[in-house]
Amino acid sequence: MANIAFILLCHKDPEAIVQQAEQLTAVGDYISIHFDARSPKEAFSYIQNALKDNPNVAYATKRIKCGWGEWSLVQATLYAIEAAVNAFPRATHFYMVSGDCMAIKSAKYAKEFLDNDDCDYIESFDYFESDWIKTGMKEERLIYRHFFNERKNKKLFYNSWWAQRKLGLEREIPADLQVMIGSQWWCLRRRTIEWILDMTRSRPDVMRFFRTTWIPDETFFQTLVRHLVPEPEIRTRTLTFLMFTDYGMPVTFYNDHYDLLLGQDFLFARKISPEASELKEKLGRLYASEREDFKISNEGARLFGFLSGRGRIGRRFAPRFWETEASLGRERELLIVACKKWHVAKRLLGSIKHHTDIAAIEYLFNEEDTELPELGGIQATLEKRTRHRRALMRMLFDYYNTDRLIICLDTASLDLMNDFFSDRSTTRLLEVECDFSDEYLIGHAKRVGLAGDQTGDETMQQLLPTIRYDVLHESDRIRDAGFENHLRIQESAMPDENMAAIAAFLSVSEEVARGVAQTPYLFSD
Repeated sequence: MANIAFILLCHKDPEAIVQQAEQLTAVGDYISIHFDARSPKEAFSYIQNALKDNPNVAYATKRIKCGWGEWSLVQATLYAIEAAVNAFPRATHFYMVSGDCMAIKSAKYAKEFLDNDDCDYIESFDYFESDWIKTGMKEERLIYRHFFNERKNKKLFYNSWWAQRKLGLEREIPADLQVMIGSQWWCLRRRTIEWILDMTRSRPDVMRFFRTTWIPDETFFQTLVRHLVPEPEIRTRTLTFLMFTDYGMPVTFYNDHYDLLLGQDFLFARKISPEASELKEKLGRLYASEREDFKISNEGARLFGFLSGRGRIGRRFAPRFWETEASLGRERELLIVACKKWHVAKRLLGSIKHHTDIAAIEYLFNEEDTELPELGGIQATLEKRTRHRRALMRMLFDYYNTDRLIICLDTASLDLMNDFFSDRSTTRLLEVECDFSDEYLIGHAKRVGLAGDQTGDETMQQLLPTIRYDVLHESDRIRDAGFENHLRIQESAMPDENMAAIAAFLSVSEEVARGVAQTPYLFSD
């Protein structure tokens, strides 16, 4: 069975470090600690004294001062690894953690997970071909030498870089290396760790290169593992669950995230709030338990994006000049059916096509595979359709050789409604108000990835009120927009009550409108 040696880099909160070490070693695993040399000696002495009787604890062969983006982080990791390899000959896996990490599965589950697949877990994406680096320096991290800490000596850091650039002092990447990049939270087998240590001794050119790269903790292990280990034995993923906000900051987990964390397909999570005492206590007990019944739903990242984005939806950026200057045409009528239940809107559109000759298109701005004519590529993706929405609509009016066209929009597409209603053309909106049962909302959450088949009942019950409010809030925002020619039909109304709105929306007789309103099973789920 797998025996894990945890490699812990830390710099604060010695009491929490002691607690973390005791929890991880209580089931027979090991831990090797590097405590930043910048931190007080008293804090490190506290850790040593508290753990002095624990044979499963070791310390890095040397303590050094660490700085963000520096080689020192990799060097500290190597010192901790060396200590672990020497102290724990029975360790089969080496797992990198921080003081903010905690297990979200039991040790039994984690060991069986590692035993079931003889491989290394590390994010390692091609440095130049992937889009792992979103902004800032990319090639410059490697081809120039970085001697200064960007955060502490910003002026020196950038002056050094510009000087090298001006003087043409670029350097070559070691010829036999394909530089990779990824998260520093990896789990590697003992054989792989020993190969890496051997390479640090036998390849001084590689060590010199990485010592002066910028942010080498994202490239050093990722590159060496891919260089040393056959590709079939590498899983390009981390076993530590972590998320980032829109501003690039790590998401912090609190007491009410317990069920969400347990449902993710990971063994650890980062980062746990120091104030989340209840969560830390429950997770601490969890690792030492024999629990195996984890229901993996994996909805964490999408759920976070959904919940954190509630306050921002509806913010509309200024339209681009080619959109404001391009009208659909003063003489044209755009008819919008807005409905959260897409199958209801599609059923309604089918009935309209049956009773009238008005051209109609389903959710072309919401659904990638909506059937559209070939329009020179502008219709190829949702991104293109939305970016060039007015041009697309003009082309569709021309393609169908009509001045009246119906489209469907999700009720969340307020920005599109605003744009079309600001055009010189005539725009009408028919909002289809449906009833939403808990069963439907649960299905909706699963369809959009907010939940999975294994999502726990407690998590789902916490999620349902938010989804229900969100759906109702979309309708409120449409009303608050004050659109002219805004009509509504309701699932709770009788067909004759909906008939008048349909007649006004389509500009048809009562007889035709009644036929549409009486569409069999119109609102059926």
